Amino acid sequence: MNIPEYRAENYDVAVIGGGHAGIEAALAAARLGQKTIMFTITLDWVGNMPCNPSIGGTAKGHLVRELDALGGEMGKAADANTLQSRMLNRGKGPAVYSLRAQIDRRRYSEYMKHTVELQENLDVKQAEIVSVEKRNGQWHLITNLGADFSSETVIFATGTFLGGRIYVGEVNYEGGPDGCFPATELSKSLKKLGIPLRRFKTGTPARVLRGSIDFSNLELQEGDEKIVPFSFSTKEKPKNKVVCHIAYTNDDTKKVILENINRSPLYAGVIEGVGPRYCPSIEDKIVRFADKKRHQLFIEPCGENTEEMYLQGMSSSLPEEVQIKFYRTIKGLENVKIMRNAYAIEYDCVDPTALKNTLEFKDFEGLFGAGQFNGSSGYEEAAAQGLVAGINAAKKVSGEEPLVLSRASSYIGTLIDDLVTKGCSDPYRMMTSRSEYRLLLRQDNADERLMPIGHKLGLISDKQYEEYLEKISIKEQEIKRVNSTYLSPSKQLNDLLEEKGTAPLSTGICLADLIKRPQLSYECLADFDSERPDLPEDVAEKVEIEIKYEGYIKRQQAQINETLRLEAKKIPEDINFDDVYGLRLEAKEKLNKIRPASIGQAARISGVSPSDISVLLIYLKR
Repeated sequence: MNIPEYRAENYDVAVIGGGHAGIEAALAAARLGQKTIMFTITLDWVGNMPCNPSIGGTAKGHLVRELDALGGEMGKAADANTLQSRMLNRGKGPAVYSLRAQIDRRRYSEYMKHTVELQENLDVKQAEIVSVEKRNGQWHLITNLGADFSSETVIFATGTFLGGRIYVGEVNYEGGPDGCFPATELSKSLKKLGIPLRRFKTGTPARVLRGSIDFSNLELQEGDEKIVPFSFSTKEKPKNKVVCHIAYTNDDTKKVILENINRSPLYAGVIEGVGPRYCPSIEDKIVRFADKKRHQLFIEPCGENTEEMYLQGMSSSLPEEVQIKFYRTIKGLENVKIMRNAYAIEYDCVDPTALKNTLEFKDFEGLFGAGQFNGSSGYEEAAAQGLVAGINAAKKVSGEEPLVLSRASSYIGTLIDDLVTKGCSDPYRMMTSRSEYRLLLRQDNADERLMPIGHKLGLISDKQYEEYLEKISIKEQEIKRVNSTYLSPSKQLNDLLEEKGTAPLSTGICLADLIKRPQLSYECLADFDSERPDLPEDVAEKVEIEIKYEGYIKRQQAQINETLRLEAKKIPEDINFDDVYGLRLEAKEKLNKIRPASIGQAARISGVSPSDISVLLIYLKR
């Protein structure tokens, strides 16, 4: 059916998608003064959590804190709607401490919807975009009702809606997450435009009725006593309101799944898309880790005012009757009632190497990508990219220099650099091991690394920035004091040292040197430090980390300085690498495809060797 078009409004920035990437992109662009519109297929699920009802996790907590330091919204929304909070990896070093919180998914969505509704310079519109085309120097977005919106820039933040198809056993149909409509026509339009799309796949577990679970047979998992907020601006710390539980699969679970594995669309060859390597379905776990006796699952509440529980770690695309059967083999779930079936969803996304490190397309000026559209997975990865895309779309409109975060500055910079330089063959998930500078890119110092940038951008208020400067001043004064404070031997102190398994004192020692001992901490020595001021918990943590790991931090900073030297050597945008004599054929192909912005980025491209970099440096000098 041909629907007549009608001319709608003109905007500076148009965002397609109202998920985590779209929200941050739209808010950033609007807060930077650009006339912005955010389109979403349904206003009822702005900021939806179609998968696990949580924010943060290993490395993901880092992303949320960095996002907050730059002026994003996710950390504030998470703190306002926390059900339970835990700091992961406390048994390891501070570089990998990662905050994770269970979130009330309905209230989180309401919070985000109201936030975008109240935002100045931002219009929010329920509409399906079916076509994007360029006319007379403007991008035109056509809705399914025939409205023609024009914009100088467009950000694709389509999540899993783009060409979405749902799979449950032998049944499959076009659809988006949580029963929403898919964006099918937009996929066709982007392919026609020449944007390189491919298929990825992800999945989600069943939601089950709380009253049908026997919690007496499950392990209890409570939240932390001392809660750390995501946002640096949160004054009143969130409280633990719920508990979670842990259960395990067994031989019967494995037997049911293997007997029906041929009915899984993944193993029947029906699903074309590539699934996430680090978040496999339960059938994938059973097959890939055949020698493992059991698999852990977490039973987590979806909200305070709902009886739905989420089975973290048990996503599946097996038929409904098989799902019921294998879930009921698990101790505590023998009589479980499924409220929403598990499903897999296949969707279109772009090859991220088609993007610059600003997240703008190399070959389509004014078009940007963010989130799962760029091949990543996870709410936090999406939100981080959305913020950067929104900032850079706004800066493009105003003619300002774009924001490019280096790998040395942040996990956000690492995430984007990995995507646009290396690409991804499956949905990209951020992990602390992806950063070569993780000792410096801790979540506790995200404000020190990025808040000056957020303030300069105009996304961090003067008041918040002044509070930040005061906190840093207190920290630096205390580090200086600790380095000039000496403790004398005493029976009480030596008793403590013996208790901690470290050598007693025979002469005086600098307090900083004591703190550097692996067995000791800033906190445990407090009773022997009469001049110690009363510090906020987060400042005390910064003091201890910077003193204890001083040597390692200095060594890593030296590595970063060398990296920044290579990043400073820019490569002209119009260079033709075929003209560079001495480059190997593979290097020419990779360099012409990625078109790196600097020598540092070129050195990270798979297939480009150190000898190729030497040739390139000589060529640029000439």
